[in-house]
Amino acid sequence: MANHSTYNSGSELKLSKKLYNKPAYLNTIETQFTELISVTQESTAPTQSISVGEFFQYYNEIFYEIPKEGEVNSHEYLIKQSTDYVGSQGISNEIQALLDEITSLREENLELQQNIIDLTNPE
Repeated sequence: MANHSTYNSGSELKLSKKLYNKPAYLNTIETQFTELISVTQESTAPTQSISVGEFFQYYNEIFYEIPKEGEVNSHEYLIKQSTDYVGSQGISNEIQALLDEITSLREENLELQQNIIDLTNPE
């Protein structure tokens, strides 16, 4: 894609713009600040780490304060991140087991309804 602009001096200036899709952009353009400080240099700001147990204790304390939906800092975000990390196969297996149980209960319900009809309408 080229844009053309003309100066009063009569010379022509050609401008071009190259567009990248996201994967190409991430592979082509450096997105980290590596020139200002060394990557291995530790931050001078104090960091406080918490244990996994403490994390879940805090999580349970603020559970209802966390928004249900949102791009970040939400239950939806946590579900997406965890599913990406763990994979969806475990969740799919659990859902399939529940669907199978629902089907079985529906069949049992139909049989019981038919038994009721048979008992209330003797031939």
